This record gives sequence, C-alpha cells and structure tokens, in this order.
Amino acid sequence: MSDSTWVSTSVPYLKPRTKGEPDAWGEEAAARGGKGGQRITHAGEVPAPDDVAGLLGATAGEMVVVRRRIIELDGEPCELTDTYYPVAIARGTRLAGTGKIRGGAVTLLAELGHVGVRVREDVTARMPEAEEREALGLGTDQPVIRLNRVTLDRDDRPIQVDMMVMPAHRQQLRYEIRIG
Repeated sequence: MSDSTWVSTSVPYLKPRTKGEPDAWGEEAAARGGKGGQRITHAGEVPAPDDVAGLLGATAGEMVVVRRRIIELDGEPCELTDTYYPVAIARGTRLAGTGKIRGGAVTLLAELGHVGVRVREDVTARMPEAEEREALGLGTDQPVIRLNRVTLDRDDRPIQVDMMVMPAHRQQLRYEIRIG
C-alpha cells in the first residue's frame, strides 16, 4: 500500500445499500483501483467502555454488542474499527456474529427497523497505542486519526457507535454539508 493520502467521505457508509450492491468500503476501494476487505477479530457482548457508554446513552459497564474489525486495502491493514450496538438492537442478530453481513451492518440495521437519520463525528489525532501501531504497521513517530461516530435514529436514539483508528499520513477526511 502506498503512503499517498486517501480522501474519504462518511456519507456512503451511513446509508443502507440496495440488494446486490457491494458494501461501501468494497465499492470505494474498487473505484480507486484497489480491493477493500475486512477481518472481524471479535464479535459479541462486552461491557461498554466509558466513552462508548456515553455515546450510546448507556451506563459504563452495561452490556453492548461489539464488532471489532481490521479494515484492509489490497490485503494490508489501513484502519481499525470497533462498532458498538445496544444489546436491545443487536443481541441474537448477525451484528453479534463474526460472519460478513451482505450490504454491511447499516443495511442490516435498516432491515431490523433501525435507520439512522443523524450522525455526529468527532475527529482527533494522537499517537497510537502499542497494539494499534503493530496492527497498522506504523513507526513510533507516526500518529493516527481517531474518528468516533454515533448514529442516531429519528427519535434521536443512538443505534450505532463506530470507533475508528487510521494512520494519519494515509488519510484525509472530507466533509460536505448541504446548507438549507
């Protein structure tokens, strides 16, 4: 993988896919001549970390469902993503398992009756933790971007929280906002 900057926008990752449409990451990577993939390293119920609990409107330690993934471009790790769901939404569904979800989790959420209508993202930069540095193949002097996203439904209830870590030298985040 080259160290050239990858410009990414969040919008395609927030909308459910239509039947037969590839997942958003696979489509984005293919459009740029690459192959996007992911490895799910863990899925299931865990106690909510403090920051996740706050975003989900839960109490720290309350059980939530997590899907931990290593996002890959052309077989190389390019992002670490932990996605959390309230147990009332995800328990007993494919969100709690390690199998690939056709069309992505946002599509499955919509099929389950949970559609996001608003998203809040917080972006910070920091030095990676040792495990992140190793998983992403980073040097000791290379920072990461941390993007935390909470997706809310029409009743302003959190339905999904994404905690993403990306090498800063390989990413540029683009936000386009329609006013009016």
